[in-house]
Amino acid sequence: MFDKIVVITKKTPLEELIERFNTLSQARFYIEHSGQSFAEYEAFHSNYQAALSKLKKALPSEMKSQFIERGFLTNFLFGDKDLVVTLGPDGLVVNTAKYLNGQFIMAVNPDNSRIDGILIPFLIDNIADRLQTVLSGDFRHEEISMAKVKLDNGQTLYAVNDFFVGPKSHTCLRYTLKHGGRSEEQLSSGIIISTGAGSTGWFRAVMAGAEGIYLAFTDSAARAGGERTEKEIKKASGGKNKTQRASTLTRFERSSEELVFMVREPFESKTSRAEMVFGKIPGGSALTIVSHTPSGGVIFSDGIEGDFLEFNSGRTAVIGIAEKKVRLIKFS
Repeated sequence: MFDKIVVITKKTPLEELIERFNTLSQARFYIEHSGQSFAEYEAFHSNYQAALSKLKKALPSEMKSQFIERGFLTNFLFGDKDLVVTLGPDGLVVNTAKYLNGQFIMAVNPDNSRIDGILIPFLIDNIADRLQTVLSGDFRHEEISMAKVKLDNGQTLYAVNDFFVGPKSHTCLRYTLKHGGRSEEQLSSGIIISTGAGSTGWFRAVMAGAEGIYLAFTDSAARAGGERTEKEIKKASGGKNKTQRASTLTRFERSSEELVFMVREPFESKTSRAEMVFGKIPGGSALTIVSHTPSGGVIFSDGIEGDFLEFNSGRTAVIGIAEKKVRLIKFS
């Protein structure tokens, strides 16, 4: 079923610090003199290296294997029969998945005490046995929906969690938003388009913040008018706080053929409106955005700002469900 194993690794925070400060001693000096503990950086690095060593030993000697650091993903060509093994946090699974085209991913957690592993079903402790089982073809997998953006110049980009369409810096993007037969001129700090997989991440966080702002503004009026307070609302919602309620309200399945978009900080003016600020994009339909910003407009996915498409005046972006899916191997 597989003819090669491709292992995707990620630099540890300690390695990134050494790159920044050139030496281990200089990195230690900087961290400790800022009042932080350097021991945590060393512990995570040590655990990651131990996990990497264990994974290397688990690879069958008769099978071809290759190790790729995350920074080289954009230029790496995967084979059709590659088994892709990620060793790192959930973000590494997401970053890897959008560069694949049907290959299976076996996600391995290198440090269960520090990494949540929502998308990572395999632990490093018993990786040798699990890897043999997967290589024999005895496994199940989950198909996770992705989003796709296509520009009018032919450029494309995929997202597992979300797209951000907006300004490169903390300014505003001027554009036309088209969806569901409606069109609106807008000026905002950007648009988030979320998949089901991303509905528990950035999208949920923004929704929780929006609810918190709304409750803060209405709390005084609610108390004065005898309406329900936040405490009473929490009690009525089963004791959930605003973040938990936002998660319940916004979360949808990772296999969903639907996307959701939300406009951040829309500004109403003589030339811009703020009515189309939230909506669903069913499978088979799309969200169209036409940029009217001369420079500094970008589109990036899954929080990777360095891998972006320029989105300046005259460019049109069409965003919908992607034709391909993430094939994540599940723990049997």
